[in-house]
Amino acid sequence: MNAGGVAALIITGLIGLLLVSMGIVLLTGRGAFLIAGYNTMSKSEKAKYDAAALCRFMGKILLPIGLLTPSVALGAIYGISWVPSAYIAATVALVVFAAVYANTGNRFRK
Repeated sequence: MNAGGVAALIITGLIGLLLVSMGIVLLTGRGAFLIAGYNTMSKSEKAKYDAAALCRFMGKILLPIGLLTPSVALGAIYGISWVPSAYIAATVALVVFAAVYANTGNRFRK
């Protein structure tokens, strides 16, 4: 493992740790300020939503993304060329799922 690989692993590890930390905060039902769109709503709009349920859902989406983030550097270090593509595909799939699930069926409305 060369110095560039170690640096990449440290950077992606720190980013992954940050994402996992935010996911844990959201899983506790707090941290709604981390959710884009929700944090810019007026108080009357926020009152229409179950913030704790929305936070828990977003935490469940953020955890796997954070846990998979260091795999990009590990794939590069070990010469596994398909790992970054798999990471991108998994991340896009989770984001699309979250956007569709959260915006259909009034799941998080009170």
